[in-house]
Amino acid sequence: MSIYVDQHTKVLVLGITGKSGRLQTKIMKDYGTQVVAGVTPGKGGQVVDGIPVYDFVSEARAHHQIDAAISFVPPQFFRDSCIEVIEQGIPFLVATAEGIPDHDVVDVLQYAALTGVTVLGPGSAGLIAPGKCKLGAHPPQMYQEGRVGVVSKSGALSYEVGKTLTEHGIGQSTVAAIGGGPLWGVKVSDILLKFESDEETDMIVMLGEIGGTMEEQAAEVITHHISKPVVALIVGKSAPKGKSLGHAGAIIQGNKGTVESKVQALTDAGAYIAKDSLDIVRIIKVLEGAKV
Repeated sequence: MSIYVDQHTKVLVLGITGKSGRLQTKIMKDYGTQVVAGVTPGKGGQVVDGIPVYDFVSEARAHHQIDAAISFVPPQFFRDSCIEVIEQGIPFLVATAEGIPDHDVVDVLQYAALTGVTVLGPGSAGLIAPGKCKLGAHPPQMYQEGRVGVVSKSGALSYEVGKTLTEHGIGQSTVAAIGGGPLWGVKVSDILLKFESDEETDMIVMLGEIGGTMEEQAAEVITHHISKPVVALIVGKSAPKGKSLGHAGAIIQGNKGTVESKVQALTDAGAYIAKDSLDIVRIIKVLEGAKV
């Protein structure tokens, strides 16, 4: 089974009648994802691409088995929609919206932690299990089924690297983008551990960036808990200290959060350090050759 979702996962779409919700629902459904229901308050009774729409998550839950939910609702409705999902015991939630007030994010993540619900995001591009299903915005044509797991903060970077791997004949088991922070549900370390126990993943690609200490924390996990090869790429080498670039979590403070500090920690942990996406391909090819 792929991490978090597979071809059997039954999915609920929050905000299904909005522009993004409609677009991504069609793409997910066409890819083979089992989208069984949608929710938009006040739009109950409508049908989107053959999928029934309900006013409340509880109504959708009463009529369908639901294993995961993905939210395309605007930031102002993020908290209430996520609380509904958590209250209904849906175990996995992908939150795509950015610009959500920190106090709303904290409320959702704390409630999810108390109830055992896993939240990917906010600000997440989602994840794709190539050849099986996708929850999010990953362009499916950039991926192919295989045995390399990819984890990234950035959606765009995961697209780029996925495309590069595919072009060079390297398939992926799951590609997950956790969002730019500064607050997260699922963290890089959590996904590394998932890949370690995933029978469909032989090798891991970790895409990091400047700012914060998440990659250093990941290095600790790699040292003590990961036996599979990890190839790491850290972007943002030219970023000035104290300035946020793109992601809210991408801020360098003193000697912490620099490319150098992250590369050193990951090198010490035994990860293979790549210079760019093509270097990831080179390292994987060398490692695959070593396995033969």
